[in-house]
Amino acid sequence: MTRIEPLPALASAATTLSLPGQPSALFAALQDGTAAAIGHRLFTVMRHDAEAGRNRRAHSSDPAAYPVSGYKPVTWDHPWTRRVLVDGTPWIGAGPADIAWAYPDHEKIAAMGLTTAMNLPVRWNGRTLGTVNLLRATTPFTEADVAIGVIFAALAVPALLTIDAA
Repeated sequence: MTRIEPLPALASAATTLSLPGQPSALFAALQDGTAAAIGHRLFTVMRHDAEAGRNRRAHSSDPAAYPVSGYKPVTWDHPWTRRVLVDGTPWIGAGPADIAWAYPDHEKIAAMGLTTAMNLPVRWNGRTLGTVNLLRATTPFTEADVAIGVIFAALAVPALLTIDAA
């Protein structure tokens, strides 16, 4: 995959913060920017509500397969949850076994031809507001992808702060 220098895509996404139509405008810019700078086939943003113990999809690049609606309960004792939602550490799933370990809907993901994932926590003031999630086929994400991705994810803070998590 040919990647671009990430700075213009990051600058474009940051500029989008000032535009009307939030949070959709920002989520679309993050989707486009991460596609260019990192690469993905599926891009989602989840809003985490720790108090209620649930997550809600706030944005999806494939609303037919992964619509923006409903809530998913958080499985607090799963290591993925502790790593990403509690500790705020990014996670890379480097193949089908990792996807099956982390995602209850791994069969649906596999049927879409997606075999690798990167989950980027969106953090503010010591807590996780949600995640930016990128999935693609075959080529695993790298630590260099994480380094760029966490900057894109940080740009989602104002959008996730304003979304009603209840």
